[in-house]
Amino acid sequence: MNVLGISGSPNKNGNTAFAVQYGLDFIKAESFEIRYISLSGRKIHPCIGCWECRKNRTCIFDDDMTEIYEALRWCDGLILGSPVYMGMISGQLKVMMDRCVVFRPSYELPLELSGKIGCGITCATFRNGGQETALQNIHTFLLQQNMKVINDGAGFSHAGGTIVGSAKEDELGLQTIRNLADNLKKMI
Repeated sequence: MNVLGISGSPNKNGNTAFAVQYGLDFIKAESFEIRYISLSGRKIHPCIGCWECRKNRTCIFDDDMTEIYEALRWCDGLILGSPVYMGMISGQLKVMMDRCVVFRPSYELPLELSGKIGCGITCATFRNGGQETALQNIHTFLLQQNMKVINDGAGFSHAGGTIVGSAKEDELGLQTIRNLADNLKKMI
């Protein structure tokens, strides 16, 4: 089974990158094939709502989304990570999500990511720093793709993995990621 982790942080080596890779490492130990993508420094043109993707299931922009499209098609499970900015996901992750309209080309065709398992990890400065609302942003995207959305399961039952401050030092947050990764493995 294949699991993709995407860090939506503009900081290539920050807390979100660490948290997503931590979850992937936990899954990799169980012989799952994993891939990691950081959106940091990626050239991703914002969606302009031209709907050309409805004609041929590809976007008019030839940019770094091509690799992301291929990885999303490849995976069975998806972990999306984001820092919390103003109680929501990062702009980088939102632009990537908007460009995924290519997977919803028409009302007649099936949704291409339908049935895959998805979950989220968010990182903020404070314990109640917007992680849950940013996770709701991630869940809305996953549901719009008709994906199955999971949380970190029994014990904590957050909407996903939640990190506070330094990811490496937040043992409670890391436990939510281990729970989330374990739940993802079981669901796949």
